[in-house]
Amino acid sequence: MQVLTKRYPKNCLLTVMDRYAAEVHNMEQVVMIPSLLRDVQLSGPGGQAQAEAPDLYTYFTMLKAICVDVDHGLLPREEWQAKVAGSEENGTAETEEVEDESASGELDLEAQFHLHFSSLHHILMHLTEKAQEVTRKYQEMTGQVW
Repeated sequence: MQVLTKRYPKNCLLTVMDRYAAEVHNMEQVVMIPSLLRDVQLSGPGGQAQAEAPDLYTYFTMLKAICVDVDHGLLPREEWQAKVAGSEENGTAETEEVEDESASGELDLEAQFHLHFSSLHHILMHLTEKAQEVTRKYQEMTGQVW
């Protein structure tokens, strides 16, 4: 298991990011055969499988992909938009919309920052829990529970 080496305040975003990255790296070290996770559902409250929830393999690949962004940073905006949207037209429209809002002074940057910051913190905590659940379930499936 990867140990956190940096010291930040407990609820600092950097701590949450480090914890998430450590859990995903731990998950990658534990899960030697990711294909075993296919068609296996996480247990919800009461031990029942969650209906229409992604399988553990989907979580595994998603958590790894997000961790790459956490570890190495985001793609430049243009590359990201081209990758996600598949066209430059969507990116241009979005950029113009943001510029219009900025010009009209309707943006409350402090409120937006707080909203996105708290949302990111919450999402990273949730993803960290998912990485722990995938690791735990894989260990149960393979008899590696300590």
